[in-house]
Order: sequence, then C-alpha cells, then structure tokens
Amino acid sequence: MGGSPPRPMPTPVLFFVFLFLAYRVGAWTGEIHGRVVCDVCGDSSVGPEDQALEGAEVAVLCITKTGEVINYQAFTNAKGVYTVAETMPESERWDSCLVRPISSYHSHCTRRVDANAGIKFSYNHPSGHSYAVRPFLYKTASVPAYCA
Repeated sequence: MGGSPPRPMPTPVLFFVFLFLAYRVGAWTGEIHGRVVCDVCGDSSVGPEDQALEGAEVAVLCITKTGEVINYQAFTNAKGVYTVAETMPESERWDSCLVRPISSYHSHCTRRVDANAGIKFSYNHPSGHSYAVRPFLYKTASVPAYCA
C-alpha cells in the first residue's frame, strides 16, 4: 500500500511557469474607456432624454514610452461604452493618447456636436488603473418638441 512517490514536475512545465511569473512581474496593464451618446435635445450635455449609441466607432491612438505608435479601433456596446485595454512590458507602456469619435451608425443621430472632437491626454496611471474619457456626443437632425 505504499504507492509510488510523487513524480516531480517535468522541466518544460517549470520553465513555462517561471516565464509566466517573470513576465507578470514586469508587465503593465492600462485601460481607456468612455461613452458615445445621442444628445437628443442638442444641449451639449448628457441628460435623461439622451440615448446610448450602440455600435459607434471610436479611434484610440497611443504613443508608448519607447515612441511606438499604437492605433486601436473600438466600438460601443449596448450601453454606449467602449473600452481599450492592453498589457505590455512596463518599459513600453502608454505615454500619451488621443481618443476621437469616428462615426455613429444610427441614422437618427449622426452629426457630431463638436466636429473637431478629440481628446489628448498623458497616460500616467499605474498598472491596473483606467482613464475615463468624457462622453462624445452626436445630435439629431431636428430637436424634438419636448426639449423646448
């Protein structure tokens, strides 16, 4: 009933465990998120009458500490929220980013409130933290009567 002694872990498995742990120590994770909204009343603010725009496209352009330019494309979910996240070595983390709306695919709300909308910022958050971008607004061709 003595059974056999436990077998040692194979060397390749140990190597991959070590590699994973070593990578995680020097890794950095960042996140950028925001919303895209239909500004129904055209008042340039988000209110209860406004609607989240699902499927709106947003471009996120980031420059890393090493000078590499990374371009992301994001689409909003049913709540009008987009998210871009990345894990990379700490030495190559984002330094600054530019976020701008590209388009809304909703025929009732396609005109951008600010035609030159783009938000540039320095990304100096520690690993695991996120940057919240103010909402991008689109407006309707005509304002409903209840907005007056």
